[in-house]
Amino acid sequence: MAERQLRTVLEGGAFFEGPRWHDGTWWVSDFYRHTVSRVTTAGAETVVVEVEQQPSGLGWLPDGSLVVASMKDHRVLRYADGALSTHADLSAHCGGHLNDLVVTGAGQVFAGDFGFDLMGGGDAATASLKRVDPDGTVTVAADGLQFPNGMVLTPDGGTLLVGETLGNRYTAFDLGADGSLTNRRVWASLGPEVTGRTTAEVLGQLVVAPDGCTLDAEGHVWAADGVGRRVVRVAEGGAIVDEVAAPEGLGVFACMLGGDDGRTLLMCCAPDFYEHTRAPVREAVLVATDVGVPHAGRP
Repeated sequence: MAERQLRTVLEGGAFFEGPRWHDGTWWVSDFYRHTVSRVTTAGAETVVVEVEQQPSGLGWLPDGSLVVASMKDHRVLRYADGALSTHADLSAHCGGHLNDLVVTGAGQVFAGDFGFDLMGGGDAATASLKRVDPDGTVTVAADGLQFPNGMVLTPDGGTLLVGETLGNRYTAFDLGADGSLTNRRVWASLGPEVTGRTTAEVLGQLVVAPDGCTLDAEGHVWAADGVGRRVVRVAEGGAIVDEVAAPEGLGVFACMLGGDDGRTLLMCCAPDFYEHTRAPVREAVLVATDVGVPHAGRP
């Protein structure tokens, strides 16, 4: 596995998540500062919008408007013309905080949630994957997922890959033009079946906890390993073909390929993810390195 030089892009965050490359700049959420920001490659941050109930996944609709997962009130928000509005309320289908999302070329938003009270130490439970159609209609597209988190769409728009953070795996679906998900299958097995109930038991059974992720042009997924303090490059089937360790003392909770040539890997790093430890301090950083294969697909 290649040795790579890491460079710091931005310091002073509380907990960065949902990184994206869009219109020649990085975009990123910060859970506990409640901000969505643009960040230049030189590290200049501009806060675009504040999301009171905690922002996570980001995407763009075909009309260019930004959508943001608002975690604690289970809404997908739309930001356009300087104003936030509710694109969809997913409360009826969430067992925990709303989390990451991905937007299809047709403007369908797929979003997952925690499934249980992670921050409060609740017992683990499965969660559903929700689809928000362009008119705001919400449909449960798949259920029984173990913490559906980072997602990618293949360049042809025909396959959706979902990381199950508490399931040691990536699950794949065929994606229809109408947003339907079929042919559910394990795309990458990263460890044994998780059988624990308490948060501590589940975390102790994780080999790789796939968090925020990105797809490259060879069909591999770069995934933040939420328990391994690294990002891993995963091949279909589950082989880890490359990895990059986080700076000492930090974990990695999301990553994204971007830059002008798509070969910059941005990593969202922090000591841990718990609200009570992260919210009072500003220890999160954005770190970047260069890789050989460029970005592909969505986000």
